[in-house]
Amino acid sequence: MILFSDAYRDRSVFLTGVTGFKGSWMALWLSMMGAKVTGYALRSHPPSHFDFLNLGMDMHYEDIRDGQKLEKLLRASKPDIVFHLAAQSLVRYSYANPKETFETNVVGTLNLFEACRNCDSIKAVINVTSDKCYENKEWIWPYRENEPMGGFDPYSASKGCSELLTASYRNSFFNPDRYGRDHHVLIASCRAGNVIGGGDWAEDRLVPDIVRAASQGKPVDIRNPHAVRPWQHVLEPLSGYLMLGEKLLNHTSDYAEAWNFGPDETDNQEVMHVLNLMQKNWDQVRYQLPADKAKLHEATLLRLDSTKARVKLGWKSIWHTDTAVKMTADWYRAYYESNRLLSRKQLDSYITDAFKAGSAWIHS
Repeated sequence: MILFSDAYRDRSVFLTGVTGFKGSWMALWLSMMGAKVTGYALRSHPPSHFDFLNLGMDMHYEDIRDGQKLEKLLRASKPDIVFHLAAQSLVRYSYANPKETFETNVVGTLNLFEACRNCDSIKAVINVTSDKCYENKEWIWPYRENEPMGGFDPYSASKGCSELLTASYRNSFFNPDRYGRDHHVLIASCRAGNVIGGGDWAEDRLVPDIVRAASQGKPVDIRNPHAVRPWQHVLEPLSGYLMLGEKLLNHTSDYAEAWNFGPDETDNQEVMHVLNLMQKNWDQVRYQLPADKAKLHEATLLRLDSTKARVKLGWKSIWHTDTAVKMTADWYRAYYESNRLLSRKQLDSYITDAFKAGSAWIHS
């Protein structure tokens, strides 16, 4: 199988946030394809999916807010492409720690872009933000890439800021219209839905909260059972990021834009739907609805329109909600009940299913 036209084999890739949930799966996939990955992230707290994978890559445990150290390591690694996933990624944590959230998600991104301006080897930069970057109007229509940025809570606002920062640097310093004359770097940004999958133990996220409680024989408290989210397995948006990276590495300047990578419309589901699917696939899962209704603001209705990625990139979802939740439940059940790690097996399964589905990024 040839993945992404073999664009990542022997490529130097700089990956921030590699110890996080998405970052660890991205590191696994890139390493599997023969990329030379340099990781930059804070140390993760156990249990750590990244540590379990034991990838043996070039790893630097540093803070994205340290601009000088970041630039020094970036220039030393001489990457062809940068995937920026480092972030403070939790809504409720952002209420308690707004300064840290904005410093990490905005100043950290600023540090990265400035470092990229001073690194001659870089050909492409992809900034991964969030579906919550949009000004959420709580309406029924999915958000498109040209919708206004916004954000009620500090986390969402910081991601909106990160997108505005990306657009500013793309227009000011890495303008696609001047590519090949004034500069040689293409910058894009990506907004994904609510990703699920094995290896996520973050606080105040639905699936990690469910599995933590299940592993302890306790019911999980469900804060917002009727909230609608664009659920997708973590490998879904990663395939989109990698497709986009391939285009940028091939000097295709009209792909230096903002992109949504969300699930099909039928996969925009209530929290209760995901919870019931988890319970169906792992009988240890139990839940309760707390009587205390006092809670911090969280968006109730959120959908993404990924038409642009489907039409222009040829990207499409492979695992829909039922499969995504089953794979997630299987991963945690194997981990907690038999101390097995299914990450490589599930990545192989995803690639096989993508081939069967005729995905544009895979060929025999």
